[in-house]
Amino acid sequence: MLTSEQLSTFRSQLINAKEDIERRLQENDNFDLDNGHYHESMGELSSYDNHPADEGSALYEREKDIALNDHTERELKDVYLALEKIEDGTYGKCEVCGIDIPKERLEVLPTTNFCKDHSPDQVVSHNRPIEEGVLMTPFGKFEFDDEDVEAYDAEDSWQDVARYGTSETPSDINENIDHYNDVYIESHDQVGYVEAYENFAANDIDGNEIRVYPNKQHQRYETELDELGTMTIFGDLPAYEKDPYTEEEAEARE
Repeated sequence: MLTSEQLSTFRSQLINAKEDIERRLQENDNFDLDNGHYHESMGELSSYDNHPADEGSALYEREKDIALNDHTERELKDVYLALEKIEDGTYGKCEVCGIDIPKERLEVLPTTNFCKDHSPDQVVSHNRPIEEGVLMTPFGKFEFDDEDVEAYDAEDSWQDVARYGTSETPSDINENIDHYNDVYIESHDQVGYVEAYENFAANDIDGNEIRVYPNKQHQRYETELDELGTMTIFGDLPAYEKDPYTEEEAEARE
């Protein structure tokens, strides 16, 4: 059992802690939560003219302030409860088993209401947030980059949207970007086809009677192959010797 002198010492510590916490909350306006919307704490009127990254930073700071405020208010509540226990003579006793809490434990945690064996924080949770089952990096289970499929996945949907513009700049991408319209991942991907020759080669439903329809894409493709010293079977096909379309029609097909 604690002596009167020890109780007096703990009471003084708790009163000092209470005054310190209340002073901090008053000086920082409860971590700026008294200002209402987080725009008010920054002096902003709206999000309209703010960069998305700035908005994200401001939102993160607001969330952090809420967490810090909750933690501080809980700390203050524990101090008030400990002071009440001193007044009613139950301070220093475990709420579960009723035995005296060792003085050494109270010196470290003067607001504790439990002995070591009955502390509510006995088990450290290893459960991960449920959102991680969906929000994987990047795109998670909704992308097929590592699989041999030609499916429309999350990356493709992002590319379709990003083509209309993003908040990033060429310096944000780890590639050589020449134009702001290409500032998104895999911007060089072909749209509507996989292989370059799909723009000028065709065949029937059974895969036979392959024909080549010369156009600018075909010329560019052949030039690239020549530079690489690579041969293609397209040049040996009889159908390649005569283009069934006029030059104007070939340009229109592009």
